[in-house]
Amino acid sequence: MSVNRQEASSKVRASAASLAANRPNITHQANGDEQRYASANYAMNFTKGLEHNHDTGLIENPEDFESFRTAIDEGYIDPFTTSVSPSPDKARAWEAPTAGVVYDLQGPDPQAVTMAPAPALGSMELAYEMAEVYELALLRDVPLTELNDATANTSVLDAITRLNAIDYSITGDQGRPRINVAGALTPQTLFRGSSPGVEVGPYLSQFMLIGNDQPSDTGVAHGKIQYGALQIDQRVPIAASQDYLTDWNTWLQAQNGEKLRDNSALFDPSGDRRFITFPRDLATYVHDDALYEAYLNACLILLSMETPFDPGFAKLSGQGQLFLNSLDINANLSIERHPRQAAGFALYGGPHILTLVTEVATRALKAVRYQKFNNHLRLRPEALAARIHQASDIETAFPSVGTHFSDLSSAISSTVTEITTANGGSALLPMAFQEGSPMHPSYGAGHATVAGACITILKAFFDTNCIFVRRDDSGVDKDIFARFDPDDVAVEYTPDATGENLVDATGNAYLTLEGELNKLAANISIGRNMAGVHYFADYYDSLRMGEEIAIGILEEQALCYPTDPFVLSVPTFDGDVYRIGNR
Repeated sequence: MSVNRQEASSKVRASAASLAANRPNITHQANGDEQRYASANYAMNFTKGLEHNHDTGLIENPEDFESFRTAIDEGYIDPFTTSVSPSPDKARAWEAPTAGVVYDLQGPDPQAVTMAPAPALGSMELAYEMAEVYELALLRDVPLTELNDATANTSVLDAITRLNAIDYSITGDQGRPRINVAGALTPQTLFRGSSPGVEVGPYLSQFMLIGNDQPSDTGVAHGKIQYGALQIDQRVPIAASQDYLTDWNTWLQAQNGEKLRDNSALFDPSGDRRFITFPRDLATYVHDDALYEAYLNACLILLSMETPFDPGFAKLSGQGQLFLNSLDINANLSIERHPRQAAGFALYGGPHILTLVTEVATRALKAVRYQKFNNHLRLRPEALAARIHQASDIETAFPSVGTHFSDLSSAISSTVTEITTANGGSALLPMAFQEGSPMHPSYGAGHATVAGACITILKAFFDTNCIFVRRDDSGVDKDIFARFDPDDVAVEYTPDATGENLVDATGNAYLTLEGELNKLAANISIGRNMAGVHYFADYYDSLRMGEEIAIGILEEQALCYPTDPFVLSVPTFDGDVYRIGNR
């Protein structure tokens, strides 16, 4: 490497470091519940894996939590084994509690991004999102196709009635806004998330159902994605139609960190698979996924469809562009156009996008671990439901909590009544997973932060104005994401009643690429809520933090292109457009 190249490379690295250093300084803020309820054995914090009291469900010894908090703040691995006192029955490890203290050489530092305080105990926002988690559990075996305004499903309609009756605005006047049309939830907007396009068409993103053209199987309705010489099947194992942790003793075992997962009992003994048809199926998907796999799959689908890239750099990839050379003008002033002879691959092409859409995931996970452990330490929904279940005993034993847990229960009384009726008198949250939540705090959500980062990369590289259409390609119908053509027909897919096949519909509203990517992020994130392990705020704020991380990485990458301009337009989850470029 020449000296000049060394100097130029050093300047690029220095520019990236300067860009990172000059980002606004941020302050990490929690909601204060940790300090506010410290005297009530930290009733509003994540304590899973410590020893819990049989009567209240709170930890036995507040000193256990305090040593746990000290180990987190010091940032070393060994104290979690040598200094923290776990439950005697603990068999599950706390997951990466020190990840947020490491440094990174690309994108924002894990501690240079943050999330707003989570909804606090006593707020109507917390009450509302706890009601949502309960309602999702009640709807776990209702087809996702019923989440539309034409539904007559009484379970869906009753859930909407209960949620709309809660004294809490979903229009954005308080907290995190939900997608809504007329100031109240409808079947079409229920549990849809909050980003442009998620309320259009089927609940489930097309990217969680369709496949791509195979050497021996054309079209997308087979639901298989070509992965080199291998295939990815979009069908998931069928989980047993059973909920967990609804009895007190089993719930207590889970809080003490016992290993309760048993795959031989979790899944249907037939071993059959189906397309994601019910919320329970979506919960199954996000139970064992590789975090970024849904976005890698989406990228493979889009590349196979030859979906147009962002117009800012599409010509650099050689993607269907013609090249005009002014020297080719001949004597009679006719102009020759030639196919472009340089195409994208390691740069501006498939491998560039495929690697970057996964590369951002690790940065997202480090940043969200700092929020989870070091900043918020928010308790999981399964623990908050237990506070409602044992409200009287807790409030008697710990007067410092006032009547907040009873008040929370009263604020969502119709939903709590529905849950207790279904549970034989218990207000515990029915969980989709035998072990309940993972061994790390609720806020932020790892799945949602990774979703925000990976989807932002896809929105940066592809033309998000494309729509999902059926196009006649030399007498053969092809379903693709493409720029609008008047002859194209809008198309969408949903599973049939059995989940064994995909059925198509045409002529409905056009599904945009932006909307389906936003929907994919919401499906994965809220799929965790469907399992009972997260709240709405976990999705909402984590998604946006992941977006910020990806944008930071792209800004630094844009410094690395000294010749052709590398310019991208990124539609954000709030509907704005963020421009990135080195010119």
